[in-house]
Amino acid sequence: MSKLSERMLALRKEKGFQQKIAAAEIGISLREYQRYEYGQREPTASSIIALANLYGVSADYLLGMSDNPHPEDQNT
Repeated sequence: MSKLSERMLALRKEKGFQQKIAAAEIGISLREYQRYEYGQREPTASSIIALANLYGVSADYLLGMSDNPHPEDQNT
């Protein structure tokens, strides 16, 4: 499982969303969301942005490029 898949799963569970709710919130099909979460397909840039906004984290965190979900908090 990729870092992206792991984080998508953890964040979705943290928010208490079902996969179908998360998929609807970002405007993709349930099956497409499942493919992202199971690591079978990589999301588009627009889906990554939508996921980051939905879960309230940075895209870098979602992609595994940072371990800080809220890097802007360090600047305050």
